[in-house]
Amino acid sequence: MTNPLAEIFGFPADNFSPEAERYRRLRLCPYNNRVANCTKDKANDPLGVCSVFDSSGQPAITCPIRFRQDWLIAENAASFFFPAGTTWTSLTEVRLDTQTGESAGNIDLVLVAYDDRGRVTDFGGLEVQAVYVSGNIRRPFEYYLSDPANRYNMDWRHEINYPRPDYLSSSRKRLAPQLIYKGGILHHWGKNRPLPSTGAFLTPCLK
Repeated sequence: MTNPLAEIFGFPADNFSPEAERYRRLRLCPYNNRVANCTKDKANDPLGVCSVFDSSGQPAITCPIRFRQDWLIAENAASFFFPAGTTWTSLTEVRLDTQTGESAGNIDLVLVAYDDRGRVTDFGGLEVQAVYVSGNIRRPFEYYLSDPANRYNMDWRHEINYPRPDYLSSSRKRLAPQLIYKGGILHHWGKNRPLPSTGAFLTPCLK
């Protein structure tokens, strides 16, 4: 790909619909962020790149919020954790404590099953990991955003630090240690099913 940017504020670089232009102008996030705006990297100057293209031309998700589209991630996780017909809800960024009460970090998404009286009957945790990027993603992002109509097909291949997905670092340096550490705590609680993860290897459906 000549343009490394797959999605900007939720839309492909070549999408100039009124909705896409509105999201770019207002720096909005369409994927259920905590607030209406994108807050990636800097709240006052967000890096609104949801996904980048890999060497095969497939988009790779670079923002964990991107996985929340239509809450399919929660629906799929619930079908993994619970029997069909279970009533459940989801919570994000749930603090996980060690036996001594110290924080072991947050679980990205917790699915909670409950009965007809509202009593919790089961739960499952999900660790979410977007792909790391090697190179510089902000430079092409800012270059594109200054004139989208004329730069959506820009050729960035010869620029310094062309951004590429770094699948190895994402999985080995970040995801695997998180699963081992947090999964060990859940195992101690008797939650013997594996802590599933959405990895950098899932690709979005571009609008």
